[in-house]
Amino acid sequence: MMCTAKKCGIRFQPPAVILIYENEMKAKSRQRIMPVRNFSKYSDCSRAAEQLKNNPRHKGYLEQVSLKQLEKLFSFLRGYLWGQSLAETMEQIQRETTIDPEEDLNKLDDKELAKRKSIMDELFEKNQKKKDDPNFVYDIEVDFPQDEQLQSCGWDTESADES
Repeated sequence: MMCTAKKCGIRFQPPAVILIYENEMKAKSRQRIMPVRNFSKYSDCSRAAEQLKNNPRHKGYLEQVSLKQLEKLFSFLRGYLWGQSLAETMEQIQRETTIDPEEDLNKLDDKELAKRKSIMDELFEKNQKKKDDPNFVYDIEVDFPQDEQLQSCGWDTESADES
């Protein structure tokens, strides 16, 4: 099946993932409704997204849809099933997918730490300058302005006295 995904969304009642795609053979926009079965407010969103993406009936259509996007759609559905408003669910997803620089990562369990690390890796990949980028410069040297007097550290002065 040669198709290009254009939009992907979620329907709450009855629960379904809706994909708008373009058939490359006929250059025609089509809509595919994929029902979500056996999903409750206690279900794991990542597992449900993985099952839908690997379903043989929908696999060809969902190749271009990322697993993260499907997980996010299932998170919206789970928030709806919990009775949350759309704004509350969006705020909760935003909290889960961003890193707080003040958060102590040493206090997290392994699952949460792995989630935070994957978010950091994704952010790194997105911001990384590659050799193929048009504004890539190989060796950047930056001179920082020294308007203020440099502050010396206690450990730095002690080691200088010993020499």
